[in-house]
Amino acid sequence: MRLAEHCYRTISSIRGPLVFIEHVFAARIGETVTLSAPDGQLLEGEVLKIDARQVLIQVFGETYGLDLEKTSVTFHDAVKRAPLSRDCLGRIFNGAFEPIDGAPMFIPQHWGAVSGAPINPVARQYPREMIETGFSAIDALNTLIKGQKLPIFSCAGLPAQELVARILAQARLPGAGEFVVVFVALGLTYHEFSFFQQTLKQMPSRFVAFFNLAGEPVVERLLAPRLGLTVAEDLAFNHQMDVLVIVSDMTNYCDALREISTSREELPGRRGYPGYMYSDLASLYERAGRLRDRPGSVTMLPVLTMPEDDITHPIPDLTGYITEGQIVLSREMQQKGLFPPIDLLPCLSRLMQHGIGEGLTRADHRQVANRLYRSYAKGRELRKLAAVVGKEGLLEEDQTILAFADSFEQNFVHQGEERRDIFQSLDLGIKLLEEYQVKL
Repeated sequence: MRLAEHCYRTISSIRGPLVFIEHVFAARIGETVTLSAPDGQLLEGEVLKIDARQVLIQVFGETYGLDLEKTSVTFHDAVKRAPLSRDCLGRIFNGAFEPIDGAPMFIPQHWGAVSGAPINPVARQYPREMIETGFSAIDALNTLIKGQKLPIFSCAGLPAQELVARILAQARLPGAGEFVVVFVALGLTYHEFSFFQQTLKQMPSRFVAFFNLAGEPVVERLLAPRLGLTVAEDLAFNHQMDVLVIVSDMTNYCDALREISTSREELPGRRGYPGYMYSDLASLYERAGRLRDRPGSVTMLPVLTMPEDDITHPIPDLTGYITEGQIVLSREMQQKGLFPPIDLLPCLSRLMQHGIGEGLTRADHRQVANRLYRSYAKGRELRKLAAVVGKEGLLEEDQTILAFADSFEQNFVHQGEERRDIFQSLDLGIKLLEEYQVKL
């Protein structure tokens, strides 16, 4: 094993955040390096590719002003690590793990590899118990379970960021245990950054935030989710906390991945995205979970914008293969003035049954959810028929179901500024079913 550091001044070319170095004696994939410019500027990077004695380095930061002949590159024989401590709670960092909240950097208790430690499948514990988001459409009908990865599929122009902010402020753990939110925001405009800053200021110190702005180095957009997940794993498995990781927007992450892949002159796959995007996304999503006989959990709620509202686009398509369900936001619901504009019919939480029921939520949770889904789905179908024959042409029973569907959207799905716990959501569902005497 190589233990000594090696320094080179054999840079052959620089292409954006990528630096090519010739005649490297020894290197390994993922190894950290430091680039020292003649003006004293220091940049950090990591080894992406090794081709014979040529090494490709990805730099975390801007490479403007680097001199091909005078810039030295030092190989450290170590992988990228993140500083870890419970003192990170209540702090805001950028995509390179530098504090941007005006406070000094905390003193790390230890360091963790940003690539994470793969969880042995035998050591995994099945997700169980719910995390309450405060939204009836999610908590009652598509319950988020501790250890689950449940994405939110949005469309351009829909209030996904507002929904994320509300979940940040409202998310709770109904049972015992210490609950923390790790928030990673990617490719933000300054307006969005200010919006989330105001949201975090109103929260207690039960969060850790990583912000990557649109004008910052694209490489940090790839690094920030891994830093956030490394912090989440430390808080969950070393400090026995239940951690909800919210990453928004994964579309910006995938676009950054495509940009870096293009710079590396790799063969493109579907829609120009690299062929390894599936495994890259899996390396993030699969870090969610629970460990057998150990307290703490990591739950993921990634948010992505479907390009051209296309759910078959590679980003939502591959995400759907890896995760356990989806929450879908709809333009139709948005046009009706509903918030959150969740379209319940394509929504699904595959692990819902493992977090509800007697001793977890309420004994009638499954029955109420099934009745609400069936009644609403039939109401949606009857709208198509009513558009042809008119409401007056429907049977009286069908008119009742149609009225129920309208009331369900306006009173159950739509919440505005209201927060509901799981019991309020279930009681409201029962009230609607009884009011319209739905007996499906």
